[in-house]
Amino acid sequence: ERSHRCSDCGKGFVWASHLERHRRVHTGERPFPCGGCGERFAQRAHLLQHRKTHAPDRPYPCGDCGKRFPEAPPFPARKGVTCGDCGKGFAWASHLERHRRVHTREKPYECPECGDGFRQSSHLTKH
Repeated sequence: ERSHRCSDCGKGFVWASHLERHRRVHTGERPFPCGGCGERFAQRAHLLQHRKTHAPDRPYPCGDCGKRFPEAPPFPARKGVTCGDCGKGFAWASHLERHRRVHTREKPYECPECGDGFRQSSHLTKH
């Protein structure tokens, strides 16, 4: 039974700890900082995933998504569209659309088990 209810949106959770984690959606709290770059995360799991981007065996970052690779890409990055909020460029409009969720904090992919929201479907799948 989902007896732990969010006072802001009414969403219910089985565990109090899941409600506590969910509350960060409303408060914007990001209590998990990366020691490598200072970026902060609302969930520890997101920090752990992010830490992989600092791995020394992956020195080449993608200009669109920031994901890092062990080898340089075989083609130069093209920036066809840019974000109106931060100026970051993207080769594809779909990548810009996905990036916009960073600014809007939209998380359209929700876990049916715990209620956690994700900006990308792949993050929900990994969860």
